[in-house]
Amino acid sequence: IHVVKGRGCECCEAWVDYLRAQGFTVTDEVSMGTLLIRFKMDQGVPAKAFSCHTGVVDGYAIEGHVPAAAIQRLLTDRPDAVGLALPGMPGDSPGMGGDERTWRDQSVSLINRDGSLTSFSY
Repeated sequence: IHVVKGRGCECCEAWVDYLRAQGFTVTDEVSMGTLLIRFKMDQGVPAKAFSCHTGVVDGYAIEGHVPAAAIQRLLTDRPDAVGLALPGMPGDSPGMGGDERTWRDQSVSLINRDGSLTSFSY
């Protein structure tokens, strides 16, 4: 997974560390302001799904603090979609803190090709 994140963002760093601990190989780069927003838009992430960082893996966008299990299901099922999003910055999500047992309760969305979001269970 390649992650584009803001400079000095501790929660972005924590999410990258979390993904590595889950067995993902992660590269990352810093981008700021309109360049970061442009990157999100270029990946097909709609503004209503924005979070603080954006990942790209195997042709899919991963927006925000998406749990590893959801990413693994996406890569297994390979739906015709832009990717996954966990909009905003939920306080109880990977990289933001909280209890791992509640991460399955996060409202992860599938980003459809038309920009709409639908619930993605994993």
